[in-house]
Amino acid sequence: MQTVYYVAALAFGYLLGSIPFGLIFTQLAGTQDIRAIGSGSIGATNVLRTGRYGLAAATLVADVLKGIVAVALAAWWFGYDAGLIAGLGAFLGHLFPVWLKFKGGKGVATGLGILLVISWKAALAAAVIWIALAAVFRYSSLASLVAATAAPVILWFVGTPHEALLFAALAALTFFMHRANIARLMQGTESKIGQKAGAPREA
Repeated sequence: MQTVYYVAALAFGYLLGSIPFGLIFTQLAGTQDIRAIGSGSIGATNVLRTGRYGLAAATLVADVLKGIVAVALAAWWFGYDAGLIAGLGAFLGHLFPVWLKFKGGKGVATGLGILLVISWKAALAAAVIWIALAAVFRYSSLASLVAATAAPVILWFVGTPHEALLFAALAALTFFMHRANIARLMQGTESKIGQKAGAPREA
């Protein structure tokens, strides 16, 4: 029976995580297709490239809530371990949504939502790291990669090793999804936060 609960939690998390709020919000607002600009991602950073700050903020909040709701509800229904599995499902759903041919976002906001439920202190520390690096360097990708790396380390030191292992896996997925960004960072061609789209979609 426990296995059934875990499968249900994973499926619930995946379906919730796969809701492409960034794409939905921008289409409702009548903006350009965010999949054809910037990184092609459906996340808040790419929505920001449309110049619509309100839409980017709404996308950020909605993507964070996907992680929060997935973990909190699954944990309430099936137990804490199922909540962690639902969080993984939500993260995978955001990265690989079935509705968009498995081409989604980078998972940073959804990962923050998952982390908020697990440890608000670790989430706060990761958020501070992201904000500090983003403010100094203005590269969302760089800030995200460092924060994703820091999250499992912080969780380990606060005494939650199982959660640290989960976030180590999420960090690996984050690096995989940012592989093109990493290449652009190394080449010095990465777009900065707030830079409007004026060119074709990046590779």
